[in-house]
Amino acid sequence: MARRARLFVVSGPSGVGKGTLVSLLRERLPRLGLTVSATTREPRPGEKDGVSYHFLDDDEFERRVEAGEFLEWAWVHGHRYGTLRSEADRLLSEGRSVVLEIDVQGGMSVRAAHPDAVLVFIEPPSMEELERRLRGRGTEDEASVERRLANARSEMERAGEYDARVVNDDLERAVAELASVIERFETNGGPTNDVCDQARD
Repeated sequence: MARRARLFVVSGPSGVGKGTLVSLLRERLPRLGLTVSATTREPRPGEKDGVSYHFLDDDEFERRVEAGEFLEWAWVHGHRYGTLRSEADRLLSEGRSVVLEIDVQGGMSVRAAHPDAVLVFIEPPSMEELERRLRGRGTEDEASVERRLANARSEMERAGEYDARVVNDDLERAVAELASVIERFETNGGPTNDVCDQARD
């Protein structure tokens, strides 16, 4: 069956391993396109502008918001993050499915703008494991860790609104499951509502 280029959203709480999963997914399915998000936060060590993120100052970000250049954008942990429409449209026009790695708030915005978008939620094995991963990164102070954990609890309450859910308990298994979800939605075609139940089987 022919594949149909689709817009996929991969969400999950901070520290769940979304970035690692999406990177491995792209190695497994290199045809997938991944947009580079824009953000107003400062680069972390090793991050490159235009590769890790498009790093914009507040004024430039606001100018682009007002110009309607974002597919979605949201405040996350005190900074703004967004997906430029131009990046997603370019990849879809090339016949490539697009994977957006964004938070739950952004995922809901994409669903409102594109009802046929496919939303996949990445879950931790437990909140205890999520806290261990967050603290293990060593990049956050205590207040930031607590804020991220509170946000994670709130986000996980909305997991049921997603079309598919993948538990990141074992990296290889989770990547394989995520790839299976992507391929199922690409080959089934049609609006999300027609296929979401199959993705949960």
